[in-house]
Amino acid sequence: MKTKIFLLQVLCSVALGLNAQTNLYNSGLLQLNTPADTLYVSGNFTNTSSGALTNNGQLYLLSHLENAQASMSVGTGRLYLSGSSIQTVSGGQPFKTYDLVSNNSSGIALHSDISISGTHTFINGVITTSSTPNFLIYEAGSSYSGAGDASHVNGWVKKMGNTNFTFPVGNDTYLRPVAIENLSVSSEFNARYNAPTPNTSQLQYPLLSIDVYEFWEVNKVSGGTAAVHLYWDNSKVTFPAYLLSGMAASYFDGSGWTDQGGTATGDVATTGDIASNTVSSFGYFAIASKSFPLPLKFLSFTAQRKEGYVDLKWVTAEEANTDHFEIERSRNGVQFFLLGKIPTLNRFTAQEYTYKDFSSHDGIAYYRIRCVDKDGRSKFSKIASVFESSYLHKHIQVLNPAADEIIIRSQVEDKESTAYVLYNQAGSAILKGNLKLKGGMENTIRLSFKPAKGIYYLKLIRANKEIIEKLVIN
Repeated sequence: MKTKIFLLQVLCSVALGLNAQTNLYNSGLLQLNTPADTLYVSGNFTNTSSGALTNNGQLYLLSHLENAQASMSVGTGRLYLSGSSIQTVSGGQPFKTYDLVSNNSSGIALHSDISISGTHTFINGVITTSSTPNFLIYEAGSSYSGAGDASHVNGWVKKMGNTNFTFPVGNDTYLRPVAIENLSVSSEFNARYNAPTPNTSQLQYPLLSIDVYEFWEVNKVSGGTAAVHLYWDNSKVTFPAYLLSGMAASYFDGSGWTDQGGTATGDVATTGDIASNTVSSFGYFAIASKSFPLPLKFLSFTAQRKEGYVDLKWVTAEEANTDHFEIERSRNGVQFFLLGKIPTLNRFTAQEYTYKDFSSHDGIAYYRIRCVDKDGRSKFSKIASVFESSYLHKHIQVLNPAADEIIIRSQVEDKESTAYVLYNQAGSAILKGNLKLKGGMENTIRLSFKPAKGIYYLKLIRANKEIIEKLVIN
């Protein structure tokens, strides 16, 4: 009876709207007997070693939980961790609950275990386990729902039983799950997500490449065999440009990454997955490839005209099996010739390269970069262009902005016609023609149509020279 009176006092104090948090310290018998029984603790809840808690109702905790009761009853009730500031779970003994609802956007820190026998509902907030380690434990027959980037476990998860299970693990920013499947017997597995991948140079044939960005640790405490299911999501964590047909699940056996088989499905540019063959050894798992990845990624490429040279810069990522870059130039954007070669750094992280072209040219110069792999495959960057404008500025001026006509002032008299081409920003020619430039006068190109407002480029071809000017049309 004393316990019932004490609970009523706690509930009444909350209902009366007291500003101070109310802590609950249990050293005796504390029972919520039916699903209708509700205990709302706005402060800390301490369940001591002499306490006996049985929750068959609804237990709401808004602050820290400390449990020292050994062999506590699971009950049939539900625990709500619903604070507004970070909540810690501690006390040295696992806190056992049938259902769990985690709803704290500030997060929940486990310094001791929580064991779930029923259903865990993720609503909001990341559960972080300590490095001791401590575990969020899913007992045999338990399940969860609602896991996502904003609600998962950053650390260790334990699963009991013999059914397939996907561990709701991640890195505090993204959910990065791993699954065990086709268990031969009832087992106990621990799993967590980690990055970056260790020992990436230790590959055992036929593996040629390993995903350097992430791996999972899946440990068997007891039980039999299982398959390990791995997932990638390129929008969350960078994934190598592997060929699907060459991918494999891999396991680190202590001396190197080994092929564990599997068939990949999905798209390396977006999402996908691969499950290993049935395995009996557990530990570090990652996605690997038995063929070299596709050529590197070009993140950017620019060409800028400087005094006496053109400055080329490009940034790459995911270089694997690359050999060298070939720098190419063209006068027309179609036929390119080789300017020079430089070696690649062959690194997965972003790398910046530069090349200076001191060759003289008139008009437009087009550039591109060709990356050549060690196996002969190659990949081109986008095309970048520059133009030499000194001749234009000395002899010809294109007036800006333009509207229904383009006006050109010339200091020289044309003996022959000057060809002109008007390009839009996409590089498509939208107007072509010829005119004779008259010195000291305004020469006009009338537009037979109304272009959209924006930036255009006018190319003039005269005396075997090409000149180009940016043009704004209003």
